[in-house]
Amino acid sequence: MLEVSALDCARGARSILQGISFQLAAGEVLAVLGTNGAGKSTLLASLTGELAPRSGSILLAGRALPSWPAQERARRMAVLPQSSTLAFPFSVGEVVALGRLPHATGTRQDELIIGQAMAATDVTQLRQRSYLTLSGGERQRVHLARVLAQIWDAGEQGCLLLDEPTAALDLAHQQLILQQARNMARRGLAVVVVLHDLNLAARYADRLLLLHQGRAVALGSPWQVLSAECIAEVFGVVVRVEKHPLQDSPLIIV
Repeated sequence: MLEVSALDCARGARSILQGISFQLAAGEVLAVLGTNGAGKSTLLASLTGELAPRSGSILLAGRALPSWPAQERARRMAVLPQSSTLAFPFSVGEVVALGRLPHATGTRQDELIIGQAMAATDVTQLRQRSYLTLSGGERQRVHLARVLAQIWDAGEQGCLLLDEPTAALDLAHQQLILQQARNMARRGLAVVVVLHDLNLAARYADRLLLLHQGRAVALGSPWQVLSAECIAEVFGVVVRVEKHPLQDSPLIIV
């Protein structure tokens, strides 16, 4: 679904990413990890087409990303940035409905999808509220509902990109959001999620991409990537890695 080959990216004269390559299949969740400044958000900006790479290629469904018409790409790919702003007093329902603008599926189908996306992100009860009255965490969940509505029916043709979607969320909603990312993968979507929490990444992702100083230092399963040695090298902290008592994933203990 998504193929990145020898990607180099820069912002101005400053090189940010060098030689990034990976493939992401339909139905797979890839978590991107790394310290601040490692290049995580720059990678996501390149995957969305917001930032043109200096060299290398990005293919979406076997087709070069820049060759996709904007509306057609919007039906295939949705992105939740680190922060989303909206200055108009739209209701929550109206904000989520913005995700259906690239489609021509009809009011009845759109309303069904909007309702399902709102239920998935636990914002149904906020539907009539003004967006401007919401807390930061509530706004984050509303915007996630919007991007889910955008690609709800994309299936194996869709790609969901999430940049730190658990920021400003309490523990229960962190788990809800990442479980919804997994659920979208089960529907056939390819999912890329940028995270800081190593334990959340280990629990919800199929594979991890660990960036350090603009390069990929590890790519593989949570067990392959989250070794104590690798964490110490990249993050500069000493940890213990044990098996999670409730699931087959590593548990990082600082």
